[in-house]
Amino acid sequence: MVTADELDARRRRIAESVDLQRLLAHLGRRTDAFLARPLAPPVVKALLSVDGGVCPHDGTALLFDPYSPDRHRCPACGRDATGDRAHRHWATSQHLWLAERAAELATVGVLAGRTDAARAAAALLREYGERYLDYPNEDNVLGPARLFFSTYLESVWLTSYLAAASLLREADLLDRAAADAVGVVADAAATLIGEYHEGFSNRQTWNAAALTAIAVWFEDEGLAHTAINGAGGLVSHLMEGFGEDGMWYEGENYHLFALRGLLIGLGWARAADVDAAADPILQARLRLALLAPTRSVLPDLTFPARKDSRFGVSLAQPMYLELWEIGAARLAAAGDAVDDVDAWLAALYASAAPVAQPFHSYLHEAGEAAPARRSRADLSWWSALEMAPALHPSPDGWRPTSVLLGAQGLAVVRSGDRYASLECGPGGGGHGHPDRLHLTVHADGVHWLPDPGTGSYVAPDLFWYRSTLAHNAPRLGGVSQPTTDAICEAIDVGERWSRVRGRFGPLRRTLVLGPDYLVDLLDDAPPEARLLELPWHLAGAVEVQTPGRWEPAPLDEPFVTGAERFVPAAAASGAIVLHASAPNAAGEMRALRLHLLSAAELVRATGPGVPGAPAGPFYLQRLRERGARLVAVLEPVATDGAARVESVALAGDALEVHTASGIDRHLIGDELWSIDAGGTRIELRGTLRQTAAFEPIFRDRPVPPAADTPWLPEAPPLDGSLDGFVLDAPLLLELEDQYRRSEEPYAGPDQFSAQVHTGWHGSTFYIAVEVVTAAVVVRAAAAPPLRLDNEPDDIHADGLQLYLRTPDDDTVYGWLVVPSGLDDATVRVHPVSDTAADAAIVTGRWRRIEGGYAMTVGITLPEPLQPDDALGFDLIVNQTRPGRQRRAGQLVWSGGGGWIWLRGDRQDPTRFGVLRLSAG
Repeated sequence: MVTADELDARRRRIAESVDLQRLLAHLGRRTDAFLARPLAPPVVKALLSVDGGVCPHDGTALLFDPYSPDRHRCPACGRDATGDRAHRHWATSQHLWLAERAAELATVGVLAGRTDAARAAAALLREYGERYLDYPNEDNVLGPARLFFSTYLESVWLTSYLAAASLLREADLLDRAAADAVGVVADAAATLIGEYHEGFSNRQTWNAAALTAIAVWFEDEGLAHTAINGAGGLVSHLMEGFGEDGMWYEGENYHLFALRGLLIGLGWARAADVDAAADPILQARLRLALLAPTRSVLPDLTFPARKDSRFGVSLAQPMYLELWEIGAARLAAAGDAVDDVDAWLAALYASAAPVAQPFHSYLHEAGEAAPARRSRADLSWWSALEMAPALHPSPDGWRPTSVLLGAQGLAVVRSGDRYASLECGPGGGGHGHPDRLHLTVHADGVHWLPDPGTGSYVAPDLFWYRSTLAHNAPRLGGVSQPTTDAICEAIDVGERWSRVRGRFGPLRRTLVLGPDYLVDLLDDAPPEARLLELPWHLAGAVEVQTPGRWEPAPLDEPFVTGAERFVPAAAASGAIVLHASAPNAAGEMRALRLHLLSAAELVRATGPGVPGAPAGPFYLQRLRERGARLVAVLEPVATDGAARVESVALAGDALEVHTASGIDRHLIGDELWSIDAGGTRIELRGTLRQTAAFEPIFRDRPVPPAADTPWLPEAPPLDGSLDGFVLDAPLLLELEDQYRRSEEPYAGPDQFSAQVHTGWHGSTFYIAVEVVTAAVVVRAAAAPPLRLDNEPDDIHADGLQLYLRTPDDDTVYGWLVVPSGLDDATVRVHPVSDTAADAAIVTGRWRRIEGGYAMTVGITLPEPLQPDDALGFDLIVNQTRPGRQRRAGQLVWSGGGGWIWLRGDRQDPTRFGVLRLSAG
């Protein structure tokens, strides 16, 4: 990443800086520890599984210890987990940690003149080079990989590995054998990473960074141009992945991950004579990206766990500190002022140090205790190469403000240390949640209404955190929100009062934040009455202070138990008042009172807590009426425990809040929200001009296939034979562009193909499929669970995925149908998630045939089929191979669409083809 001349200049700069000298000394102590106990690379490929990285007794994430490959300590119960799954999960972090150690050893070697460290770095490079091609490129989760299960992890690893090699080469400390080993790795990795392009993704930033590093290593100008300036390269990710507000489109968690990959990649790009910080446009976007997390940060300096984020993660983590250190140094070198970034860093360094968490892209702290305060000497080898000699914060320090992150759609309003935000904007790609108009509240040091983010991607509760019910967000009709966008319609920030309003379809939510309380107004304007629900996930211990009783209530939802409805006492009137209490970080008790004003039913139920917390109660307002309105007043109670809000009342568009010092009168309006408080009139407007979303004139949409389905005079026997089917016009799945691959490309129709016959009679749709495959791999019903992820195990066996969309109401059905066993002619049927499918309406049989197998299936729909009906249809044929854990590929009637990963048992209904039902 740096030249020999730059290394000489860096040594001189370190000699002049106390902070850099301390950091290099810290790295030297880490080096001494590793040299005293050197380690070789693991001999196994990493594995992602449900049970590999968690305690078998309580499900807690296991600690990573580089020196304990076979015993893995649970921090909760203190017991050790053992076995192959735990070992291969450990190998994920171990490979990454060793690449970091190689870069750290090389840095200490070239900057501190430590030949012992340089030799140890070269030894690690050689060992990986000798073994790299022995790791199998198979059974991956997300892209081809040898050491790992996903391409982006290979890229993360490779950027550290090549950093070590480049440092040693520039310092003339890389022997020929080590250089040759690095060449083998870089060449093989270039093929793996280069063939798997993920478009705009946080992971693709790392892939582009790794390809840029490979280009620098081989001095390959063509590859460098593609990785830096090509579609999906570093520059396009900077300009398009990070929005005009600077935030990465997938939210704060992935913003920080993508930003690290981008900064590392741009460092390699400088070595290829492309300096993004020197370009005014790129420099401005980089500055916005650096500052974006400082604008949405919660008062406790954690980032909001929006979308698929970790929950409660401090921005004072050393990995994040390093991002601002490197980013500020890059901007300063280009002549940009960075006193605001330095002020932010100073605030983080002054805060209590969080326990260092493990990240795939930062494992330097493994096994180290957190200090009371973080310092610039705690960071990694990368900071030793680039960090500025000293911080120069602005005199006013860092101060958070209210803000609308326009591209992200996040509106944040603040009053002192009180924070409220409304989630608008687009959903956030594949990591987005159905949580438009979600409300977050943080006050007096307590995160009262959190966004829960997401826990593990391989745990069942992933589907809870990806539901509307898990958020403080409205839902209609008892189902999670559709994946459409919300908009922020207004934001007005005043000295004492602020307002923000968002719209999601017919729903509007308005927040008005004042010095003592927050008003929350939710309006629904549907053409007819329908069920409106609003969950409240309050932190701490909650009691309903309004007199009344609880009685059982229906709430049929996954992960939810013990639902009860609140019945107010006859004498109760006005708002229902909930009182929540919880300690802040200092252990001081704080409280929040929630006044609920409406005729809505109040339900209490138990559901999963935020990730890492036990299950607990949440509350749900339910109302079915045309033009429904839910009004709430939230009051963080003062330190002395005295509540200022005494009562609230609503009459039409007039809201009265009775406080200890008088009555605040709010007049609700679209363009104007006015408040009369203590003889003062406050007017809040802030209406935003909305612009239409960009719609390209031409879209690259695949043309759906179409075919005729004959009427059958009699029902086929469905015995695995073609008896009873019309055989003159089969559907064929035998083309390369119908194939979705995992690691290997399509081997051709002689190795894998399918011939399909369809038919209909009455209300039943029939299908017969003959599959050519080298070996039929069947999972027995009694086979032990794979426990790889959240998908049905049967997708990793030979079988069919069938999809239908009815012509009358566009209802989508989907089923996974597989042979029950090698000696069992019946089939197992799984309804596909997020469809209306029922396994009971599917029957069928299968049989072995020469060169493969055949399956016949009948699906009896709720309504009779009619001639000339156009039935939406798709068929996917899964293939696996003996010895594999995951499926190898798929044939798809409507078109393959590239790669198999992350598709599970689902298929996008917009890709379905059409079957025209012929008359008899």
